[in-house]
Amino acid sequence: MTFAEIQSRAKAEWAALEHGDKPRILIGSATCGRAAGAKAVLEATNAALAQHNLEANITEVGCIGPCYAEPLMDIIKPGRPRICYSQVTPEIVPWLIEDYIINDNPHSDLALGTIGDGSLDGIPRLFDLPMLKPQVRIALRNCGTIDPEEINQYIARDGYRGLVRALSMTPEEVIEEIKKSGLRGRGGAGFPTGMKWEFCRKSPGTVKYIICNADEGDPGAFMDRSLLEGDPHAVLEGMLISAYAIGATEGYIYIRAEYPLAIDRLKIALRQMTEYELLGDNILGSGLNFHLKIKEGAGAFVCGEETALMASIEGKRGMPRSRPPFPAQSGLWGKPTNINNVETWANVSAIMLRGTAWYASYGSDKNKGTKTFALAGKINRTGLIEVPLGISLKEIVYDIGDGIPDGKRFKAVQTGGPSGGCLPASQLERPVDYESLTEAGSIMGSGGMVVIDEDTCIVDVARYFLAFTQSESCGKCVPCRLGTKQMLNILENICQGKGKVEDIDLLLKVSQQIKAGSLCALGGTAPNPVLTTIRYFQDEYEAHIKEKRCPALVCPELISYYILADKCQGCGICLRACPTEAITGGKRMVHVIDQSKCNKCSTCLNVCPDRFGAVVKVSGEEIKVPKKPVPITVSKPDTYTQR
Repeated sequence: MTFAEIQSRAKAEWAALEHGDKPRILIGSATCGRAAGAKAVLEATNAALAQHNLEANITEVGCIGPCYAEPLMDIIKPGRPRICYSQVTPEIVPWLIEDYIINDNPHSDLALGTIGDGSLDGIPRLFDLPMLKPQVRIALRNCGTIDPEEINQYIARDGYRGLVRALSMTPEEVIEEIKKSGLRGRGGAGFPTGMKWEFCRKSPGTVKYIICNADEGDPGAFMDRSLLEGDPHAVLEGMLISAYAIGATEGYIYIRAEYPLAIDRLKIALRQMTEYELLGDNILGSGLNFHLKIKEGAGAFVCGEETALMASIEGKRGMPRSRPPFPAQSGLWGKPTNINNVETWANVSAIMLRGTAWYASYGSDKNKGTKTFALAGKINRTGLIEVPLGISLKEIVYDIGDGIPDGKRFKAVQTGGPSGGCLPASQLERPVDYESLTEAGSIMGSGGMVVIDEDTCIVDVARYFLAFTQSESCGKCVPCRLGTKQMLNILENICQGKGKVEDIDLLLKVSQQIKAGSLCALGGTAPNPVLTTIRYFQDEYEAHIKEKRCPALVCPELISYYILADKCQGCGICLRACPTEAITGGKRMVHVIDQSKCNKCSTCLNVCPDRFGAVVKVSGEEIKVPKKPVPITVSKPDTYTQR
């Protein structure tokens, strides 16, 4: 069967599904959806349909983006627009089945929005909502819409047409197309993709390799995982196009074993590609031979670095090596190798389908196209987003993310994962692109973006990320192995109130030595969280060092808890809850906290009734309270409400 025949059949199946006489129900069943309860929603849906003797086409789809609203369930009635319902529970499902599918009440009170050309009164269009309106979905174009385990649905939406177009061109023409698009590697460094391919194409040798780097190790990042769970074929098609352009016959998808759903869907996709002669020998009769294998990584952060990744595939310990030679000349098993990350490959397939002019129309002068981000932390609308490069941090945090929960003050946004930097409110107007973020002291990275509010200690944040990179250091080079350990010791001392004034200069000095002397990018960027927090929040460092005070009331050794004599009612709630028995007192007695026994767990503060507000947390000051329980002299309220 020719590809044209395959596509014709796939489009006919898709049309029958979209315009059939049965309702369609789409349930967001990526990892985020499942964690929120999507499987229980699926079971409830099947039960409700069976109860009413109804037939419907149920599809488990990937993540469409607004993770804060999970679980998501979309219902498409014949001839009606697609309605997306948010925060669906098994208890809600029977209402939706009976009230909407049977009785035509769309429940606008439960709907997040409609998708497609149609609309319903009282329900806004989903992509007109503030979180989704600024987005441009290129890499994520099919996520949340197609069944990721059904190749025909991908093909019906013009999947693999980019490959067909590439096969009609010369390899050099394909590389030139990618160069003209302006696509840069989305794994972090931002190196021009077409140029990288060209180096590998021109390297001598008959054996060449293609690798997909799916070793997404940044804390809080889930872009690659979501893409592979929602649309694996977009990534695999991009790899096929590169294999043809470079002349590679073998490839690997290096993915961390902690992504079981993504791995399962990749395995299904590879089997389907083989059945359709999109993988193996003489692909689509073109003479292209390409074979793909999945390599599961053990979760080492350093294996995100391309030379360490290749060592892991070879069965060696994942450790980087010095360059040159670069992988394009001598990579996997000493052969020319091209490595790109998940998002880059998904962009390649879109570019070859839609053309360079279309792709380059998004983004800015030196930063073409879009970028996915995992928006997490202290922000109202968490989720997976894809925006044109050049958008400002402010637009992401406040327009898309809806700002900070509970009216708290924005403090910083950390971009680029543990090797990125923390940028304060003064940098919110800064455009999000490779050069701009580097200028500010941070990096783009693979796309992690963590928002920090006023209740977060910025010194503790730097300590946390440095602890991560220090523990993940492979230990091969001295600057990274010992330098990050020295910096971590200094930060721990500062957080414990043992810091010295000269520590700030010492941190800066060691940071520069690590950046200059480290073997790979993990060490070279590890000091970024420290450098940016000192650059923008030096006053917090000085408060910890000079005043022995944590302004955010986070660092345990610098905070104390007291029970105020004029507010304590002797109710005993805090005394009974204290895990270290640090509180003493009796009925109608002011309770007292023994500071030598207090472990700073906040239990007393959390359980003290709001109406009393007797427990306070302070840093850098001592509150005058009785040293032992004394009789209460203030009137006792009639009632109280426990938190």
